[in-house]
Amino acid sequence: MLDAVIIGGGHNGLVAAFYLARAGMKVRVVEARGVVGGAAVTEEFAPGFRNSVASYTVSLLRPKIVADMDLPAHGYRVVSRDLANFLPLPGSNHLKVGGGLARTQAEFARFSAADAAALPAYYAALEAVADVLRHLALTTPPNAGGGLRALLAMAAQGRGAARLGIEAQRDVLALFTQSARQFLDGWFESAPVKAAFGFDAVVGNYASPDTPGSAYVLLHHVFGEVNGVKGAWGHAVGGMGAITQAMAAACTDAGVEIVLDAPVARVLTSGGRATGVRLVSGEEIAAKIVVANVTPKLLFEKLVDPADLTPAFRRRIAGTRYGSGSFRMNVALRELPDFTTLPGPGEHHRSGIIIAPSLDYMDRAFTDARAHGWSREPIVEMTIPSTVDPGLAPPGMHVASLFAQQFAPVLPDGRSWDDERAAAADSIIDTVTKAAPNFRASIIASTALSPPDLERKFGLTGGDIFHGSMGMDQLWSARPVLGNASYRAPVRGLYLCGAGSHPGGGVTGAPGHNAAHEILADRRWWRARWPS
Repeated sequence: MLDAVIIGGGHNGLVAAFYLARAGMKVRVVEARGVVGGAAVTEEFAPGFRNSVASYTVSLLRPKIVADMDLPAHGYRVVSRDLANFLPLPGSNHLKVGGGLARTQAEFARFSAADAAALPAYYAALEAVADVLRHLALTTPPNAGGGLRALLAMAAQGRGAARLGIEAQRDVLALFTQSARQFLDGWFESAPVKAAFGFDAVVGNYASPDTPGSAYVLLHHVFGEVNGVKGAWGHAVGGMGAITQAMAAACTDAGVEIVLDAPVARVLTSGGRATGVRLVSGEEIAAKIVVANVTPKLLFEKLVDPADLTPAFRRRIAGTRYGSGSFRMNVALRELPDFTTLPGPGEHHRSGIIIAPSLDYMDRAFTDARAHGWSREPIVEMTIPSTVDPGLAPPGMHVASLFAQQFAPVLPDGRSWDDERAAAADSIIDTVTKAAPNFRASIIASTALSPPDLERKFGLTGGDIFHGSMGMDQLWSARPVLGNASYRAPVRGLYLCGAGSHPGGGVTGAPGHNAAHEILADRRWWRARWPS
């Protein structure tokens, strides 16, 4: 019998498998698709053109996990962005962010001297709070109803925030409760400057920058680091799939068995305890514990027998919010986009290219999506990874990732995304072409993934890239629901290790790391109570 069977070979499942196997457990990962990696995969989407199909950029993966799994020895390599972001603006202007504080201040000064002066204090404020989050990311949240143990954990985890000065504590309160606009209005006056920072508040967030709580999503995107530089982003050489292939190699070295094309139909239980899984093929796999790297909604509504859950718990899971409003395209290009505001090739092609010139633009995109189902002028981030990783495309050609917001998970009036996908993709291409007039004509091939496509291909409920909305009611001790935040499901022997648990979405590896920690703690307790 296996010690553990893990449902889903996405990055968090692989991280959990590695730590369990390293501790001596016999572990098998069963993955529904024919490749490991979940949404962090690299695929050929047109002859000669390869790209990160879903997840597309690196920052949030915890350095401890990179070191523990020795990922560089297995091919992991990330190229940092010298320039963080480039925003084409209406007319003939643009804004660059990154390349050092002095350079960004000089850019901001073209729009507002006050904003340039405010930038160092803004960065310092975010960094103080981000440091607290970095620590919390690799800790298990206190579980409501957990008695004295939970109270002690809450006190210990709150110590980092309590040590902050009063101004920093006010920033914490603001970031967790205010809208992105409200928070940014307290710092800056220029619309392009606020757009440059406000974009992070709507990434994977089907909401307006005016939505209360959206400031936290802004913060979630800045607590990462690349190559030792905090807050930086980068490109994985070989695409995001190179990361998960490196993880799979580390797992194999640790003794993990990985089985592909093995979708799970049911979590098996006996006497209120998980005992294994049944595959769609009918094969049953017995294991002492089951670890789920799928969304909580998929796990508890489709894979677990309703009889094994209380009606109250099922109601809570049914009420959790999903849908990040994301639409994903991969595009093969015969030439680089030529931007009206900054013609010719340059460093901006190696940055995150953000087409969303103001918070008002972002708000209109969300309002349009709520009314129509998708925005006719969407928020678009384009990256062109072939500028730093030329092996992704034939010589002289390029691949581009288009990550777009706002697209409703479910279209109004009973319309089908299968019927509207092409028109929505055209709106994204039109939006980029307005900024770079040669863009549409340069396209050789493209693929488009609507929210239902993301669900069908990667198991992302509602197309939600975060495995559940990142609002305050679904974070920390309330993720996925209050009382089950310790990676333990209400079925004994069943654990969660995916982004639907703390600290949430992004390629962090933290849920897998933390779940493995709790599983091993339970195993030590069990062996101490009942030694073999």
